[in-house]
Amino acid sequence: MNALVPLPVLLPLCATGLSLAFGTRLKRFQRFISVAVLTLVLGLSAGLMAATQSKGPLSVHLGDFPPPLGITLVADRLSALMLTVSSAVTLCVLVYSLGQGMADRDEETPVAVFHPAYLILVAGVSCTFLAGDLVNLYVGFEIMLVASFVLLTLGGTGPRIRAGSTYVIISLFSSMLFLTAIAMTYAAAGTANFAQLAQRLPELPLGVQTLIQAMLLTVFAIKAAVFPLGAWLPDSYPTAPAPVTAVFAGLLTKVGVYSMLRTETLLFPGNRVGDLLMALALASMIVGILGAVAQTDLKRLFSFTLISHIGYMIFGIGLATRQAYGGAIVYVTHHITVQTTLFLVAGLMERRGGTTELTRTGGLARAAPLLAVLYLVPALNMAGIPPFSGFIGKLGLMRAGVADGSVWAWLLVAGSTATSLLTLYVMAKVWNLAFWRDAPPGQALDGTVLEADSDEDDDADEGPDRMPGTGDEPVHPLPGPAGRAFAATLHGRAITTTTRLPRTMVAATAAGVAISLAFTVFAGPLTGYTDRAAAELLRRTPYIEEVLGR
Repeated sequence: MNALVPLPVLLPLCATGLSLAFGTRLKRFQRFISVAVLTLVLGLSAGLMAATQSKGPLSVHLGDFPPPLGITLVADRLSALMLTVSSAVTLCVLVYSLGQGMADRDEETPVAVFHPAYLILVAGVSCTFLAGDLVNLYVGFEIMLVASFVLLTLGGTGPRIRAGSTYVIISLFSSMLFLTAIAMTYAAAGTANFAQLAQRLPELPLGVQTLIQAMLLTVFAIKAAVFPLGAWLPDSYPTAPAPVTAVFAGLLTKVGVYSMLRTETLLFPGNRVGDLLMALALASMIVGILGAVAQTDLKRLFSFTLISHIGYMIFGIGLATRQAYGGAIVYVTHHITVQTTLFLVAGLMERRGGTTELTRTGGLARAAPLLAVLYLVPALNMAGIPPFSGFIGKLGLMRAGVADGSVWAWLLVAGSTATSLLTLYVMAKVWNLAFWRDAPPGQALDGTVLEADSDEDDDADEGPDRMPGTGDEPVHPLPGPAGRAFAATLHGRAITTTTRLPRTMVAATAAGVAISLAFTVFAGPLTGYTDRAAAELLRRTPYIEEVLGR
């Protein structure tokens, strides 16, 4: 089974070469390759999850070079679970994008760009989850950065280029800080391998350990968009196409959370910075959800809820107990699926109602009842309504906080409760404005937004401080008979509308909803698995012995 460990990284990279070689001439072959490879990666990830459950951690030293010389990939319960959930989500998003026709109908973007960039992104995510040393963790981050910039700027519009530039600047800064931390770690310990560092770091002076830990936490907090280092996120994600925004929101921030989980348990046991992490968790919860309350654009609203709910995961890491780690892992898996699904729903709502500005939409419950159901289920899940998986994860974290009994733990329990109530308020606001009330005058409910034909006028109506998705953009739908395509303008762009949502997009979104419901139906096995994963993280010995062969 150890031979399966590198395949989730190698298969998408090999498929990228095929996609680039044949994609410009054989579009269907390019789509087939992408779907087939991601399906295979999902199957392999599930196989690794079963293998780690029965055999414990698995490792591979590429080229048969022992640590610290070679590349080490390691799969344990945590990384296998993250791989499986991320593979399922990326497959759903890929199918959604095929239904949207994002890669094929946008004349501003070469048809061969989307699929290779997406496969590289998947390879980067897999590399991060399987990395057995700091260097390869850095490589995984950089692979994701390159692919993310391409995906974030698809179409080459002004707002997307600006958002992409901000994202790249922040990412490059964190990359420089990460490289500095790696260099300091290697200079102090003589290795970057996780297993060897777990043995050597405790022998270093406390000040050196603290400095390395602080630098790594800063890097991962930027990646995870932890307050106050997540201010870049609400302006970067909403400008991207719906599938790109969905996979970014669902996965990329969780890579930072995973890295914090891995390093805090394996390299820095003892919870020296637990109070600091809990303070950051509380600030992320409160500031993020208050930001969401103030939003009237759906994508920005979801972006702020993303920052807020990252706080729950940091809460579990800050407590650093078995129960807290188990609750945090449950919540990470839940949030990947639910947050991704909500952004996919936002894309469908934009296509059906013509905008994501909540003050300009309404009546969707009557016009598109299936869309209403697809929104309501993950929205209630996000708010933590029983018996959904969001409630299960939050309950586990709160029980861990009560068991801890410290002042910060009780503050986090209170903050978690308040954040859940405000999340319910935010989701109810979206429901009331977009679905329950009557459609506002001038809204074209008899059409579905398909693709932007031209983005040349994106900047025409924007002042220096006006960003798309803030409610300042004019929307001027042109009337047309139901059942026919007609021209309209949205955010200064020409669009085409039809009467029905694409079935493939709806099916992919429904699959995301089904995955989140599966976490509820199989809550017992899921919590049992995450509890064993948490115990394995705290023991550390199985991981170290598997890598070092002792």
